[in-house]
Amino acid sequence: MSDFEFEILTQETLHQGFFRLERYSLRHTLFKGGWSPALSRELYRRTNCVAVLLYDPRRDEVVLIEQFRVGAIFEPQRAWLLEIVAGAIEAGETAAQVACREAEEEAGCQILDLLEIMSFYTTPGGSSERITLFYGRVDCSQVGGMHGLQEEGEDIKVSAVPADTVFQMLENGAIESGIPIIALQWLYMHRAELRKQWLAGGAD
Repeated sequence: MSDFEFEILTQETLHQGFFRLERYSLRHTLFKGGWSPALSRELYRRTNCVAVLLYDPRRDEVVLIEQFRVGAIFEPQRAWLLEIVAGAIEAGETAAQVACREAEEEAGCQILDLLEIMSFYTTPGGSSERITLFYGRVDCSQVGGMHGLQEEGEDIKVSAVPADTVFQMLENGAIESGIPIIALQWLYMHRAELRKQWLAGGAD
């Protein structure tokens, strides 16, 4: 038996909308031994999601998108955030399929090569969301403009930005959303390797 256990005592749905809000009463084992008292916790439930860092190693450019985010409205000047392409996994889809679909819908990009980077929880203190992060090789020569699905209320500005500029934006705090921060830190570590691979003729 594992040293780490938890027990769900009760579960109820408080709200069903864009997200589902649930309340749990639960307890778990303690590092010092024994069990915690019953704890009451609210949890936002949603399907797992995908994010994809679109990067052109030949042009050394990153695809950034900018859109309105309700989570940032309490600081109105920050309500439009710089991000990378992302979306929820729908029934019957694989994570890789979502990455390709969202790249086309949100940025007008066709992914030429796809690499899974990692999976992680975004805010596990209160949300079940788990992200699978990909790197997608794209051709940035025609990237730009406004994209997104009108029926989903998306209004997305797309730009191809030199990698050095993006890293400076990251350093200056211009990128404030956690998922692109993680993705761009990965790119900072692997950029030279990616450029060497494709500039040497790794793919067309």
